Formats: sequence, C-alpha cells, structure tokens
Amino acid sequence: MTVETVPDLDLKVGFEIHQQLATKSKLFCSCGCQEAEKYDRVFTRRLRPTQSELGAYDAAAMFEFSKMKQVEYHAASGSSCLVEADEEPPHEVNQEALETTLIFALALHSRIMDEIHVMRKIVIDGSNTSGFQRTMLVAAGGYIEVAGKQVGVQSICLEEDASKLLSDESGIKRYGLDRLGVPLVEIALEPVSGKPEEIMQVALTLGRLLRASKRVARGLGSIRQDVNVSIMGGAVVEVKGVQQLDQLIKVIEHEKLRQHGLVIIADKLKKIDERTIGDRIEEVTDILAKSSSKMAKKILESSGSFRAIRLPGFAGLIGFEPYPGIRLGKELGELVRFYGLGGVFHSDELPNYGISKEEVQAVRERLDLGDNDAFVMVGGSDDKIGFAIDAIIRRLKAALAGVPAETRAATIDGKTVFSRPRPGAARMYPETDIPTFPVTGSLLASLADRVPKSWDEVIDGIAGKYGLNKKLATQIFDSNYLSVFEEIVGRTRVQPTFIASKLTEDLTSLQRQGLDPAVLTDSILADIFDRLDRGTIAKESVVLIFEKLMKREGKTVDEVIKALGVSSISDEELSVVLDKVISDNMAAVQEKGMNALGMLMGRSMAVLRGKVDGQKINAALKDKLEKIVKT
Repeated sequence: MTVETVPDLDLKVGFEIHQQLATKSKLFCSCGCQEAEKYDRVFTRRLRPTQSELGAYDAAAMFEFSKMKQVEYHAASGSSCLVEADEEPPHEVNQEALETTLIFALALHSRIMDEIHVMRKIVIDGSNTSGFQRTMLVAAGGYIEVAGKQVGVQSICLEEDASKLLSDESGIKRYGLDRLGVPLVEIALEPVSGKPEEIMQVALTLGRLLRASKRVARGLGSIRQDVNVSIMGGAVVEVKGVQQLDQLIKVIEHEKLRQHGLVIIADKLKKIDERTIGDRIEEVTDILAKSSSKMAKKILESSGSFRAIRLPGFAGLIGFEPYPGIRLGKELGELVRFYGLGGVFHSDELPNYGISKEEVQAVRERLDLGDNDAFVMVGGSDDKIGFAIDAIIRRLKAALAGVPAETRAATIDGKTVFSRPRPGAARMYPETDIPTFPVTGSLLASLADRVPKSWDEVIDGIAGKYGLNKKLATQIFDSNYLSVFEEIVGRTRVQPTFIASKLTEDLTSLQRQGLDPAVLTDSILADIFDRLDRGTIAKESVVLIFEKLMKREGKTVDEVIKALGVSSISDEELSVVLDKVISDNMAAVQEKGMNALGMLMGRSMAVLRGKVDGQKINAALKDKLEKIVKT
C-alpha cells in the first residue's frame, strides 16, 4: 500500500496547549521567571515512584524508574530557591497567574470551579525535584469558535512548568531549575476531525486568543502543544513537544500513517497466540563470542551479554513495512534505547551488521524455531537487559491489538518516537501543603472586562496603530516578536513596516535555512534597530547582522559589524566610491547613458552593501549620471 492510497481512517486529533504566563514571579515562590545565564550551585537526586491513594503504581512512573538514572540539578540565585529544590514548602499560589487563568476560562465560556484544589501529579523522569508536578483544575467545559464552528473545551488547568533538560547521558540526566515553577496554563480541547490543515487552524486560533490577552510569555519554548491522535480502531497516542505549526501538520500526517501501518501489521498477526510470545528466552552470548559484528564486540568487551527471545509465527513481520519507515523492528529499537542498549537485532534483518548466517542458524537452533518463527536478540549490561526484554515482550503483545496507547515525542522533521507508556489516574493525589481556595463571584466580576478582544479586533488595532497592512500585522502578531516590535517602534524613528518585515519575513527566511533565532534576544534586536535609527548602520545591513549572529560567527553586534565591515560611511566617502565606480565603467556610461544606471547600481551595491541605504545610493548615482550625460 502506498501513502497515496491510504483510506479514510476517521482521524481524530485533540490538543493540549501548554502556555507559560507572563508573570513577575513563579507559581509557588517569589523567584523571577527569567532564564539563568549561568548556574551557581548543583545537587543530585535519585527519584522513586510512590503509590496512589488506592495503592496503585502509575505505569509511566514505573517505566521511568526502570531506567534507573541519577538526576543532577543546576540552580541559579534569583531564578530558583529552596522551593524548587524541594527543601521548603511551596508558598501561596501566584494570584496574578490565577487571575490570568480565570480570564482565559471566561473567554472560553467554561464552567469555573467554586473551589480550587492543588493536586500532585507523579513525574519521576527528573524534570521535577520532588518527583511530582503541582497542578490545579480551574475550569471545565466551554468552547472556542474556529472558522464558524464550536470546538469544545475539556479542561483548563494552572500548573508549574518543568525543569529545563540540559543533557541526557548514560546514567545521568542534567536539568536547569530556572524554568521549574514558571506558571503554565494547560488547555485541553475536545478531539476534532478533518484535514491536518483544518485541524492546525484550531491550534492557531487558540494560540491567538492567548496572545491577544498580552498576559502570556512569548518566545521559543514558551508554548508547547501536546497532540492526541487516534484513528478508527486504534488507541489514543499522545505526542508531546510540538512547538511549530508547520511541524504539527507533519506530526499528524506521520501518526496517521504509523498507526494505520500498525493496524495492518496487527491484521497479519491475528492468528498468533499472545501466550506464545517470549515463551522461551535463551542466553546466546557464547554464539556471538567470536562474531565479527562491531556492536557485538563492543557489548561483550564491556562485560555485557546477549539473550534471544522466541517469537512463534512472527517470521517476516518484524521487518514488514506497510509504509516506508513503519515497522515493528523500528518500534523495538526506539523502546530499547531508553535502557541505554544499542544492541537489538531481529531475525528479519539477519544475517547483517557483521552477524553471520551460521550465527543466525545457531540462535534459531537454540530457540528451536520453525520456518514461520522469528526471534529478537538483545545485548547489553546484565542490570538492564532484563528490563529491556520485558518491555519488548509487552510491546509485541500489544502489537496484536494494533496501536498501543503510549506517549511519543515529536522530532524536528515532524516524525514521532516512543517516549513512555501513557500515564493513568494512579499518578494523581492531593497536595497536602497548600489549602484549597474559593473562587468568588466578585472576583470573576472584576475580571470580566479583561477578557481579550477577538483576533480580528486585535489585528485591526495593530494594523491601524502602526500603519501595517493586515498580512504584516498578522505576521508580527503570530510571531514571537510582537513585544520587542512595539518597544522598538516606541523608541526609534524607523518605519514600523520595515521593522515588522525584518522580524517576520526575513527572520523566517533565515530559519528555513536552518539557522537558530534563539541568539537574537530582545535586547540584541533593539540594539540593532537603535543603531539603524542613529545612522551608524544602513537598512541593508540589518539582515546581514541577523544572519551572522544566527550562524554564531560573532558574539556581539559590535563584533559582527566589524567582521562584515558594514559601518556606515559619510556622504563625502560615498561620493568618492561612486565616482570611482563610474570612472571604472565610463565606456558603458558613454555608450548607454542613463540606461547604465542599473549596471552601476549593481557594481556600487557590491562595494557598499550594508554600509549605505540602497535608495540613497540610487539617488546619488542618478544625480551624478545625469550631470555626466548632460555634459
């Protein structure tokens, strides 16, 4: 089956949007929400799962615990305190964050809780020092208007953001605590159907509503979208970490094909008895002791071992691809990497990777395999290989049903990879350190006039205030640069249209070339346009400076300007340069007259690009050329 012939699969997509709030302090302490430039203290923890109130362990928590990693936390004064380190009880809830969340609930016509309770959500992947995340249900129900239709709201929660992952190496994870505790609103929408482009419009509309309030943080990482995707006959798969709308379309398309591929595979596996999967597991280290496989040698040299799992009836189905790149073998590879194991092979891909035909046959004989049977072989340290084998057997049993309910992570190219099992109700229990608090009618009445305007009203307001057309007003509003745009317009004489186009169209073009805009902080952007306003750089140099900084070819604006040689020149120096360009091309001037202007402009720009405004060069050249032609 090809991608083009995929049938109608009753695709359903639900969104959970996580948006940081633009508050002065964190949710449960008075620390600031700014990112730390450097960390000044470090401590370590090893987190363990706890039982729920009913004595159950959450599947996602147990999966994280099975990876057995130590966590190292990096903290900075001003952005984290003893609350983030879990050495001090949380303070009172940030009232500014609570009011913002209530405003969003009013805007979405939701039913607001009479009394708000803080809950603990077990999270032991290391992103929270305490082993749990604090969250509170603020409202439920409601709707948002999207293209003339109502999309239902499931819930609106206020919670603390997680720590920032710095690195994830073998045996240890490192997190920065500057992001931990930043107020975050989570809005979950009812599932919707339609084409990916139509579904994307739902996320875009909700994001615009939040930004219209001017009460949310802007910038990369300040908004994250979790996407719940399901098809007919499949379980719900949660994809976390979608940050860009164009990435969202790719993720939905990929999950649609991946899940349908798993349904096709399940249909081919329907005669297999679940009880036979992994009914025999054998040590096969001796068989690979003299293997020429580089991976096998590496594992054995580090005192590792190999075990093989018997899979009756699986021959040809672990490597089967209903769509390109969609196969059970790949799913198993994603699963095993969480245990720090790189050595996983299956019989559909062997002999290969240095493993010989004789070695494969020896494994088959040890497992007593028939022609229709397959095996998976796993290599690694003895303290991890058992966990990995159990996970592989569970995953292959789940393959009989088609699409397993799980959490996956979005990749930059719009695909998804396994992250962990789906969490359940067992991970929630009441917060004992914070009392409940009521939501009064008088409080809601005082917030009613702060509900954000509609998107059309906001865009029309921006367009009218700054003299932008609607397209450019929309682009600057949807970008991460609206606040700095308004700041620059207010402090310089540079045309708002020019500023907006540089911060949207030109920056987007540079991003599509693979350049990272994170280096362009608000202060750097303001500095660049300040220099333009003072006349120390030309308009043409702005994008050149952006590009150089985004390529990390200079740490400061001064360094980049010096490297590019784009410091502005005086009118006298400009005149000298243009006289030389004309003199060097006098034959063409005498032949073409005023028609030589375009050629002279090109030669002049090659010398003066970034140093003088193009319109100024053109006007000066035209003036000089007219005088020459007349004489």
